[in-house]
Amino acid sequence: MIISIANTKGGVGKTTLAVQIAIARALAGRDVWLIDGDRQGTAAAAIAARAEAQKLPGIACAQYADGAQLRAQVQQQAHKWEDIIIDVGGRDSTALRASLILADTLLVPFAPRSYDVWALDDMANLVDEARSVRDGLRSLAVMNQADPGANSSDNADAEAALADLPQFTYLPTPIRRRKAFSNAGGAGLSVVESLPRDQKAIAEINILVDSIFNVE
Repeated sequence: MIISIANTKGGVGKTTLAVQIAIARALAGRDVWLIDGDRQGTAAAAIAARAEAQKLPGIACAQYADGAQLRAQVQQQAHKWEDIIIDVGGRDSTALRASLILADTLLVPFAPRSYDVWALDDMANLVDEARSVRDGLRSLAVMNQADPGANSSDNADAEAALADLPQFTYLPTPIRRRKAFSNAGGAGLSVVESLPRDQKAIAEINILVDSIFNVE
């Protein structure tokens, strides 16, 4: 499966989720290719840190910030991998648009803040454009960096606002603000591998991964 993790809004945790999802799939025995489609190269840096620490399983990673190059490389090499995770930067870029044409599934992380929710309109338009030239794009949205409280009004308001955007299927599997994610991601680790273990963070990632990949 090819997964694009994208949002035109920066700062919503796309790279954190891309790294966590890629490692989770590798730990499950899948052949995984993580593509960093952002010129900043944060995902590539995290995987380089993992390789330097000689942490297994190793994660194959390449950086293609140019849309034409990304599209060509994926089309040439997709047959080698069971899962391809594409992390694209927080803006409307050629890499983001190319990923929407290539992907089986789009995952759009969004934070429960007004500006982040408003930015989903831009992504909804891009989904419409992609679907006008290709069939079968599955578009999912997940609340990332959610408020820790179970009864957060900001979380509830953001979820309600998403209901007005039929382009997305909302995954009721929020990823909450936890230091475990930033600490693990910076070292190129899954929260499953990082110590001390945060069982709540582990459970959230496992549920998200199951929601994305266990499709009947």
